Amino acid sequence: MATATPSTPPPKRSALTSGPGLAGWIENGFRGGVTSCALLVAALLGALALMLAMGGWNAFRTFGPAFLVDGAWDPVAGHYGALAPLLGTVLSSVLALLIAVPLAFGTAFWLTTIAPRRLSKPIAMAVQLLAAVPSIIFGMWGFFMIVPFMARHVQPWLDIHLAHVPLLGALTGGAAFGLGLMTTALVLALMVAPFVTAVMCDVFNAVPPMMVESAYGLGATRWEVIRFIILPWCRNGLIGALVLGMGRALGETIAVTFVIGNVTAVGWSLFAPRSTAASLIALQFPESPAGSLGLSALLALGFILMALSCGSLVMARLLTKEAK
Repeated sequence: MATATPSTPPPKRSALTSGPGLAGWIENGFRGGVTSCALLVAALLGALALMLAMGGWNAFRTFGPAFLVDGAWDPVAGHYGALAPLLGTVLSSVLALLIAVPLAFGTAFWLTTIAPRRLSKPIAMAVQLLAAVPSIIFGMWGFFMIVPFMARHVQPWLDIHLAHVPLLGALTGGAAFGLGLMTTALVLALMVAPFVTAVMCDVFNAVPPMMVESAYGLGATRWEVIRFIILPWCRNGLIGALVLGMGRALGETIAVTFVIGNVTAVGWSLFAPRSTAASLIALQFPESPAGSLGLSALLALGFILMALSCGSLVMARLLTKEAK
């Protein structure tokens, strides 16, 4: 005679996976919301690039590829070339990073590994406060402090001691106005350094303490720990910090407008007044009537600046991928 097996009740389904119902509607709504946010950001980026490309199409069509390599920017004659502001943008950003990165690296390493806690905390807070200072404050400070110092002390000294040196004389020559690429690079470096320092501090704090302590236990010096333990571990994070600094330097407008001199010219001197794409757009955009060739040239310049920023980001991604 067959015995009846006790029937086991079906397992209860989780409230979050129960399919239709309130939890299911919440799950689907949350998924749709976050997907919409991501698609909206991508659409905004595409719309921004499309607007700049369509606005600058008249300049691209009028001047052709020569727009990128022409150093003349003459609104009176209706002739526009992007070489001078683009060269100023790239040179000022590279010089700023050359100054800011060693400063940020030393500060971050000292804060995370050497400084006592009673000093590291207030100094780290001061670095964060420096990052929150508006850019116009840096611009005014650079105009009233750095520009006179460069004009009265640095440039005269360079003219006396380096004017006869073939290459350095060309790089440091020019009238002692105090305005120029080097002054801009100094101001940008002070603006960029706090952001790079903050990222580097986070990266250094992420290094497993056991690795560092093991290296010290094996007799490694502090430099050897930096060279063989910390730098390889933090390579991707350091590249990200550089990209962050480069992006901030490329797009900075107000502070640069104060100290660069706003002269659209191409030359060798790093101390002569120059201009960047952002400062040129900020100065001439209000004076360019709608539908004019000048406004189209400014929008084309903005499109190139955006492409330059995206290119630096892509290059950083490639470097990060190779470093893995």
